[in-house]
Amino acid sequence: MLARPGLPRFDYVRAETPGEVVALLAERGEAARLLMGGTDLFPRMREGTARPALVIDVKHIPGMQEIAVDGQGWLTVGAAVTMNGLARHPRVRSDYPLLAEAAGMVASYQLRNRATVGGNMCNASPCADTTPATMVLEGRFVLVGPAGEREIAAVDFFRGPGLTALQRGEFLRAIRYPPPPQGAVGRYLKLGRNRLGDLAIVSVAVLGFADRTAPSGYRFRIALGAVAPVVVRAAAAEALLAGEPPGEEAFARAAEKAVEAASPIDDVRASAAYRLAMVRVLTLRGLREVFRGM
Repeated sequence: MLARPGLPRFDYVRAETPGEVVALLAERGEAARLLMGGTDLFPRMREGTARPALVIDVKHIPGMQEIAVDGQGWLTVGAAVTMNGLARHPRVRSDYPLLAEAAGMVASYQLRNRATVGGNMCNASPCADTTPATMVLEGRFVLVGPAGEREIAAVDFFRGPGLTALQRGEFLRAIRYPPPPQGAVGRYLKLGRNRLGDLAIVSVAVLGFADRTAPSGYRFRIALGAVAPVVVRAAAAEALLAGEPPGEEAFARAAEKAVEAASPIDDVRASAAYRLAMVRVLTLRGLREVFRGM
């Protein structure tokens, strides 16, 4: 048996302030990589697909590992919060259970002790588990860079597989979530090749709530993972459900609309045809379960 290759040589800096990170990124450019949990970076370095000359540890910057709720009910999750930290946090579990559910489905328990929310997001993988939940909860990304701090909506952050709206010299500091609508119920459904620890073949997040301004009296938000270059909102399905009374017929039609929003590929884990069929199944199941819970 061949020994697993070790890490290549690199310089390491433990950053203490956002300004220090911005300055190092400006100085070192593509030669620098950020470190939070390292569950993606270190394997890539061992495989030789990433060879940073400098690794900047950002998890010790104040706030990066904190979860807080402000006076207006907004939840702020530091980018270096671990998946288990998010999934087990009492306030997240009580007020944002959909987010806790999604975080609890990432990889294995052991990996969730290291894997971070920010790393999961910044990898911009369409099969990331926390992204569909963040989409329907309408999270906002707090980015820090040479021009200062800015916020961007989750729907605008992801640009393609491995591509985000981060500009040169920027890094993700936190993700902010508004209070969910009163009485909202959410579900995250994930299909993998095995029950635990696998990447999503298809994933669907559904959030539903009563809304008197909608003709149907209800609104539903639906996000689809692993079936397009980025996680997508099923806007046509959401519009249909806002206009028609909820029930089996409307849910079935909305599931068909969700299929139309998907553009999957064939790969080693599943065919495009199978993924489309599972979008229909999981969307319908999610809508039923959410409506029963409302």
